[in-house]
Amino acid sequence: MGLLASSVTVSRYRVDGRMEDPLLDNIAKGLSQQRITEMEAEVDDKRVGWTNFSNNYKPDFDASSFVMGEYFVFSLRVDKKKIPAALIRQHLSIAIDRYRSERGREFISRGEKSQIKEEVLNALYMRLPAVPAVFDVVWQYEKKFLFFFSSQKAANEELENLFNKSFGLQLIRLFPFSIADLSIGLDDRQRDLLQKTTPTLFRI
Repeated sequence: MGLLASSVTVSRYRVDGRMEDPLLDNIAKGLSQQRITEMEAEVDDKRVGWTNFSNNYKPDFDASSFVMGEYFVFSLRVDKKKIPAALIRQHLSIAIDRYRSERGREFISRGEKSQIKEEVLNALYMRLPAVPAVFDVVWQYEKKFLFFFSSQKAANEELENLFNKSFGLQLIRLFPFSIADLSIGLDDRQRDLLQKTTPTLFRI
């Protein structure tokens, strides 16, 4: 689900740090350097990068492509190739039988089986199309807030890693505990007490 969907799931972050001027040029540079690239004929099982909010399949960036009023809006795209286990077993069995037949022997070593499996996986990844998943990002730079339209653990981890790699800034996930820490101005003793607290479960 994305920014324009009828229902959304949102993760909130605080952005720690500031970028150097010229701001828009440096953000465009960070997005461009880590933009998604196609992987249709690659053996990789996953590729991660930025893409345009308005056109997820054309990751070209300039200031006009990601600036919307006071917000920077773009998308994280994760392309994955996932091979069904049954398909791997089928192709692996065929490849092992062919390997034995070509060499005229029944026994093959563990190392040979491992090599055959690697070759089978590479061949399947080359033929398999990638399935894209797109997650929108809204960044309010001046207020240091960022909204990420997903709560999936894996997607949030990809965002946090790629954001730091692209802009040199740290994302701090906002939960009730982290919001209290950031907004109230706790000292070390109070922060230790906060971290030791546990949620209360209310039942009706």
